[in-house]
Amino acid sequence: MADKTIRVLLVDDHQVVRRGLRTFLEVQDDIEVVGEAADGAEGVARAQELAPDVVLMDIKMPGTDGIEALRRLRELDNPARILVVTSFTEQRTVVPALRAGASGYVYKDVDPDALAGAIRSVHAGHVLLQPEVAGALLAQDETGPGTGRGTTLTEREREVLGLIADGRSNREIARSLTLSEKTVKTHVSNILMKLDVADRTQAALWAVRNGMAD
Repeated sequence: MADKTIRVLLVDDHQVVRRGLRTFLEVQDDIEVVGEAADGAEGVARAQELAPDVVLMDIKMPGTDGIEALRRLRELDNPARILVVTSFTEQRTVVPALRAGASGYVYKDVDPDALAGAIRSVHAGHVLLQPEVAGALLAQDETGPGTGRGTTLTEREREVLGLIADGRSNREIARSLTLSEKTVKTHVSNILMKLDVADRTQAALWAVRNGMAD
């Protein structure tokens, strides 16, 4: 159905990659490519203009790279979910992208069906992390400022955090707890502040590390 179509923006400096991604996705009944951008700055502008549900973002691009674009989108409070599409497998490349606000990542040689599945997953609110990258994030956080702050969370904030770690969106959390989305957003902001973490991904990882989620 049209109202369930996932609107996708492609951001990559190589036209052949964008064309390949578009070809992969055009055969999916529930995914629509609504635009393209050749660098991070254009990607941010197009994301603000087109309001896509998911942005497929390359990391290494001339000018404004993917990580800087991610930071700008977060500063603008753009609601799009960001799926990094990269040829780089090193943790030192992928981890900063996740910390900047990406919901996950796939490699450029990903199987078309797996790519479509990844888009559906991040659109549904899930975080896509391979075990070694999740481990790297957790290891970096072990001595980070967020450690040990969970005792300051209220019972309601703990409930919200558990649902964040389960990959739920604000709307889904609101329905589950019979709250307004505005109230959930306030709880999320308080959780990030109390845990001293930058985004939902880090909050979810904190919850996993501290036994509040699987």
